[in-house]
Amino acid sequence: MLCGGTSAARPATDETQKIAEEVKPQLEEKEGKTFDVFTAVEFKTQVVAGTNYFIKVHVGNDEFVHLRVFRSLPHENRPLSLHSYQSSKTRHDELAFF
Repeated sequence: MLCGGTSAARPATDETQKIAEEVKPQLEEKEGKTFDVFTAVEFKTQVVAGTNYFIKVHVGNDEFVHLRVFRSLPHENRPLSLHSYQSSKTRHDELAFF
């Protein structure tokens, strides 16, 4: 892994699902809709001054979104933040830095 680069994609874990669920309301507000299905499938991480999580989330049917979530350093005591996202993704779209 490059310093500052992203990790390899890995299957989502319980922690990844919790991170996705925590920022779900932020995504729903930005998209103007609610998601009945919201299942993390895979993720990558990037260590910066905190950690960026790139998470592929199944949102129903054949639709996926890619989330970029920032987790600050523990001593900063800040909530998770939905930095950005990409919609209209498919299961086979590569999870890449954005």
